[in-house]
Amino acid sequence: MFGITAAYAQTEIITSSASSLPIDTSAQTGTTGTIRGKIVTTDGNPGAYVNVVLKEINKTVVTDETGLFALRNIKPGVYTLQVSHTGLQSQEKQVEIAAGDTKEFNFTLHETSLQLEEVIVEGRRSLNSKVVTVGKAPIAPMDLPQSITVVGQGLIRDQQAQRLSDIIKNVNGIYVSTTRGNTQESFSGRGYALGSSNLFKNGTRVNSGAMPEVSSLERVEVLKGSAAILYGNVAPGGIVNMVTKQPKFNFGGEVSFRTGSYDLYKPSFDVYGPVTSNIAYRLIGTYESAGSFRNQVSSERYYINPSLLFKLGKRSELLLQGDYLKHDFTPDFGIGTLGGNKIPDVDRSSFFGTPWQYTKTEQATATATYRYHLNESWNINFTGSYQQYKRDYFGVERIQAAADGKWARPLGRNNTEENYYIAQVDLTGKFKTGRFEHTLLAGVDADRYEITNLGYNTPTKAYDTINILDPARYLPRTDMPVVSAIRSVKTPTNRIGVYVQDLISITAQLKLLVGVRYSYQRAFAPDSTTFATGAKTKGQDKNDDAFSPRVGLVYKPFTNTAVFVSYANSFSVNSGTDIYGNALKPSIIDQYEIGVKNDFLNGLLSVNVTGYRIVNNNFAVTAPFTSTGAQNNNTSIKQLTGQTTSDGIELDISAHPSSGLDITAGYSHNYMRYTKTDTTTGSYVQGERLVNTPTHTANATVFYTFTSDKLKGLKAGISFLYIGKRNAGWNNQYKLNNYPNASRLFEVGGYTTLDLSAGYSWKKIAVLAKLSNVTNTLNYLVHENYSVNPLAPRQFAATVSYRF
Repeated sequence: MFGITAAYAQTEIITSSASSLPIDTSAQTGTTGTIRGKIVTTDGNPGAYVNVVLKEINKTVVTDETGLFALRNIKPGVYTLQVSHTGLQSQEKQVEIAAGDTKEFNFTLHETSLQLEEVIVEGRRSLNSKVVTVGKAPIAPMDLPQSITVVGQGLIRDQQAQRLSDIIKNVNGIYVSTTRGNTQESFSGRGYALGSSNLFKNGTRVNSGAMPEVSSLERVEVLKGSAAILYGNVAPGGIVNMVTKQPKFNFGGEVSFRTGSYDLYKPSFDVYGPVTSNIAYRLIGTYESAGSFRNQVSSERYYINPSLLFKLGKRSELLLQGDYLKHDFTPDFGIGTLGGNKIPDVDRSSFFGTPWQYTKTEQATATATYRYHLNESWNINFTGSYQQYKRDYFGVERIQAAADGKWARPLGRNNTEENYYIAQVDLTGKFKTGRFEHTLLAGVDADRYEITNLGYNTPTKAYDTINILDPARYLPRTDMPVVSAIRSVKTPTNRIGVYVQDLISITAQLKLLVGVRYSYQRAFAPDSTTFATGAKTKGQDKNDDAFSPRVGLVYKPFTNTAVFVSYANSFSVNSGTDIYGNALKPSIIDQYEIGVKNDFLNGLLSVNVTGYRIVNNNFAVTAPFTSTGAQNNNTSIKQLTGQTTSDGIELDISAHPSSGLDITAGYSHNYMRYTKTDTTTGSYVQGERLVNTPTHTANATVFYTFTSDKLKGLKAGISFLYIGKRNAGWNNQYKLNNYPNASRLFEVGGYTTLDLSAGYSWKKIAVLAKLSNVTNTLNYLVHENYSVNPLAPRQFAATVSYRF
């Protein structure tokens, strides 16, 4: 995938996946020439993400991961070709280009690959010039009518990210919405929950039930807005793609040890190098043991991430990746509610579970990616992936105490295994039709998703009774009940999608993006087996299909400014049934987006503004009550609540005002509410804001790396996060038949957290320290009205590492 034209200073980003030098002959004319080449470091490794400039016309490209670059459509003349990057000693060569020429120039940097990596981290790229893979097609961010945010390895390392939520804090408008039972982190964006369908690793879906390990991540890419044409059945709001570190053909690595508050201990290692001249490896592993500010809560994690890269020739490569995570921890439903709509005034460390309850999760993934460079203009990628996820859970749950604090503790037992098979093929290329240039993406993806749940003879009556306001009033039980599996329920789902997308360069200033996807999904009826009798039951299969169109227009009035508008239509398949056992209709979604992207001062300042509207017809939520009027505790029983509309605006700022100083900041406003409901059928209230959708969110991070000789190696940073007030619990519903009409909706105030970081590097040794939630802010993450988990208090963490 080559030759993507960006906007500021006529910058071109090359995203090549092959090892041959890229030439886009379709864009070449007989009156212009091409300059191409490769940059390597002194240890023979690729010089990735280095600027290559033709000084006389200020035309710039950024080398790809393999060090390749290509400057095209160069008018005849004599030029100065310069290789440069902040922190590098620049190199120059004189170049004479004639009409129809293709000339090759190679450079060797004075730095090693390790030194170059450090330089790239310190000299961060513009907000609108960061290389991304989440969009599949080789389209520069400036040419994409959509908002993109990338959090790179440098910031992940500097902030000592422990969980994915620590990284997402840096993404404007995306936030942790709930942590149900403290068993997973659920993210939301633009008013919508981003579940398993919206979480990806290296471009393939991963289950969100396991908290991802972030030590192996090179970067996290967030594509906001509609991604249905690229990935099919995804919720509106955006997708999150985690990109892992890749093998390298030079030997190196890092060992580190992290320790912190509440008995956190985390040793890690990362080793990479060549096996042969054509095979490279990487092996990353961690172990983590941690307590918690919550009484009786602990966690233990094992993680390993091996990968192999095979260079099969000048045109092709094969990447094999494995990923295994085992996480055993205490499920924790927090402090719950009183009377269904009031947060109790208890200590943030109060734990109302049992000493024996547990959650055990395992997630294993194997992925193979084959990339083939067909010719100078066309590339094809094949990806196949298998994922297995297991979750074994047992404990008391759903803390819904009476107004006086009395709570009859119910039991919950769950054992789930999920097997996920994924295959996708993408073809990308560039060509011309008359005066129009095209960047084409065509692809097919298919997956099979098999879920097996075990049902248990869990007692329907309460385990025991306690009082969360007066723990001494009752003597709680401490024994683990004996329960047995009585049935197995298997639910397979098949999905397939075919899509095509074309970015048409009408002129240098005007670009049109058009595309369409056809999606088909077959949800097989649950296949239930009763162990005692061997009896089998099966319902009716459900088929859904739809076309998802997309169109966007980008206009560049200046080389450093892009204005865009876009529209996309998609559908989201709703799993589960309604309260009467009927299959749910899909939700049809319309998304509109408008925005402007600006790079000023040669990329030292970026300011992007985006506005959007998302209209979701047939929005589905967990049904609050069953058909008998009883409270519903089954998340598979849902209901369509009518139409919702999400309006919002987002502001993103990135600045590098001086050497060593990096600033990122953002603000978002969102208005997510019900806009069409039928009050005669017990629907929701028009105009009422949906739960877990704050009106305002904001974030800012400032890091300074000292460059003077006396303080060289020292860095310091501050990170700020604001989440505004939001509704929690359950949205109100009009009374119907014997449905209760009491409100379980309540408001949770906004909060601000502040983190301080500092570090020092000396030769190959680095020390980082972090004080999080400096102000000891107390607030809550609320899932419905029974899992209310306090924010962690002030904590300290420190990491010492050795790089080799």
